[in-house]
Amino acid sequence: MTGAFHAYDIRGVYGVDFDASVARKVGYFLPGLLDAKEVLVGRDCRLSSPEIHDALVTGINDAGADVVDLGLCTTPMVYFATAQYGFRASVQITASHNSPECNGLKISRENALPVGLDSGLGRIRDWIEEGRPCPAAPVRGKIRSLDITDDYLQFQRRFTRDLSGIRIAFDLSNGMACLLARKIFGDDPVYIYDDMDGSFPNHEPNPLVSSNREALCRLVEESGADVGVIFDGDADRVMFVDEKSRFVPPDLVIALMSEYFIGERGEKNPVVLQEIRSSKAVPRYLEALGASVRTWRVGRAYAAPKLREIDGLWGGELAGHYYFKDFFYSDSGILAAQIVLGIVCALKKRGLTLSRAIDSIGKYRNSGEINFRIERKKEAMEAVKEYFTAEERPLVTMDFDGYRIEFRHWWFNIRPSNTEPYLRFICEADSDELLSEKVSQARRIIEEFN
Repeated sequence: MTGAFHAYDIRGVYGVDFDASVARKVGYFLPGLLDAKEVLVGRDCRLSSPEIHDALVTGINDAGADVVDLGLCTTPMVYFATAQYGFRASVQITASHNSPECNGLKISRENALPVGLDSGLGRIRDWIEEGRPCPAAPVRGKIRSLDITDDYLQFQRRFTRDLSGIRIAFDLSNGMACLLARKIFGDDPVYIYDDMDGSFPNHEPNPLVSSNREALCRLVEESGADVGVIFDGDADRVMFVDEKSRFVPPDLVIALMSEYFIGERGEKNPVVLQEIRSSKAVPRYLEALGASVRTWRVGRAYAAPKLREIDGLWGGELAGHYYFKDFFYSDSGILAAQIVLGIVCALKKRGLTLSRAIDSIGKYRNSGEINFRIERKKEAMEAVKEYFTAEERPLVTMDFDGYRIEFRHWWFNIRPSNTEPYLRFICEADSDELLSEKVSQARRIIEEFN
């Protein structure tokens, strides 16, 4: 039962893709894999998290390692504690934005660097599939609790600004942001779904799906808010809607953050990381301000180490993850929200709105990511590439996460999902007509492989 092992983490339907016995074995093998005498463990509020927690902890203790238990916490709190206190291994029990029946394990090593399939998860999966024995150590490990809330809030408040000049609407998605939002943003904003409930009764905790943002959009309109903010289930992702209740493309927020890093802090020539699906508007906007923009693969397992490698100041993904050098090169939805809300407040003082700022960045027509559920992903990818490159000579070709191929007036990215059975396609063009033409052509080619 190892179908939950993916490129970034272990995640799937609990009881189907993995179960408590797998969680125990992961716990058992982890200390040896990462040479850790103690393992930091946190969990989200999903209904299956306590059972997974008990199995994971049993495995760690059976291996002779100690457990430092954070209890209920956001995923970025685990990253913070891992790096701040020098742990060599940590696990957050969460399925992030997935539906209530799902759960999983996000594993990190020292400095909060992610452990993905290529950096350790694959070995654990192989050991489980081989049936490697898990005998209890002569001396079992112990468990101690650790409350980092005060330290974490103190760290986050380094980025807190006076937001009294704007009206804010929050959707906490009944997830882990409920632990911290009022402590950081206060009671002046308007909140919905601000009680933790692992059954997620109001909507799935995935803000990338438009139907999950409908309640927030209504709240922005009804309350006259300057901005709406929505977190995912474990609060490592955040997304925004503007004062017109329009969704703000998360990649454009990478560019918007220059208002803080370059404008407010005065950082000179920063290095910024974007992922392979990002709009061309992002580098064009940032490079005009003196930034150097690098492009890399999708997912924390790739983005966090890359930001560290290039000594980047900040970066982001289309899925609403934002990474910060100031946060151990890791992602934090709360920190990203603080930065963006400070920007919205500063814009309002200048007589500007969030919608106007975003419109000044995004100058292209974008399809958004289109998902195709097909089995022959590789063949479909190659067919799309061959068709378009035969039609027109590309200016840029990237092949490290599917393909991103750029032409004079448009570009596309096609890539297989690392966590779901989809082939993903996104396209951007100078005009609506060109965008529609290229999307239709790609759709026709891909659907031949169903």
